[in-house]
Amino acid sequence: MDTLDLLRNRRTIRKYNDTPIGDELLSELLEVAFRAPTTGGMQLYSVVVTRDNEMKQKLAPTHFNQPTVTSAPVVLTFCADYNRFVKWCEASDAQPGYDNFASFTTAMIDTLLVAQQFNTAAELRGLGCCYLGTTTYNAPQIAEILNLPRLVVPVTTLTVGFPADVPQQVERLPLEAIVHHEQYKDYTTDDIHRLYAEKEALPANKRFVEENGKATLAQVFTDVRYTKKDNEYFSRIWADFIASQGFK
Repeated sequence: MDTLDLLRNRRTIRKYNDTPIGDELLSELLEVAFRAPTTGGMQLYSVVVTRDNEMKQKLAPTHFNQPTVTSAPVVLTFCADYNRFVKWCEASDAQPGYDNFASFTTAMIDTLLVAQQFNTAAELRGLGCCYLGTTTYNAPQIAEILNLPRLVVPVTTLTVGFPADVPQQVERLPLEAIVHHEQYKDYTTDDIHRLYAEKEALPANKRFVEENGKATLAQVFTDVRYTKKDNEYFSRIWADFIASQGFK
């Protein structure tokens, strides 16, 4: 299988076998990840590696106790980090001006690029990964557990290990739904129904609708999975935490 076929057929892996990830392999993958594009060569990220079972147990509640956190041999927390760069500036008689939202956004983009490059490199070596979106929901607790200083914010988490099984691949919208040529072409209602028809027709998604007592798949997202109330609640936590870490 060539690289494009591997990427085309990739899956999120949440269950891992007992094979450990050696220090040499992990270091190789991190080194490859750190070759990802980065703003101005600043490398505005840090990665906290968690192998210790006790530390995984501490992190688990912050990720809503998803089993993948405690079962994975390695948990990686990718952090937007201006702390190191600011300290270098100050030690070099340079006046940093990075305690602002624009700087945080730059560091967050750098961090996500590194996380995805690690994910791809890991899969090329036969590992499986699972992104945990819960990182931003409970960033204050994660920061406390990992002892993150000012100007360091956890952005995303990957659990990593050798797959115990290969789950069914999750569907994706057709290319037509996402690609716009030259200018953005907005969607008519007919376009939306046509582009989402295949997704809505899948047996698993139909079952999802029925199990949640909803009339449409979209209602499962708006009323159950990602509600307005939850989004507003976690938005306040995230915004307040970013500010408390020094990004105003």
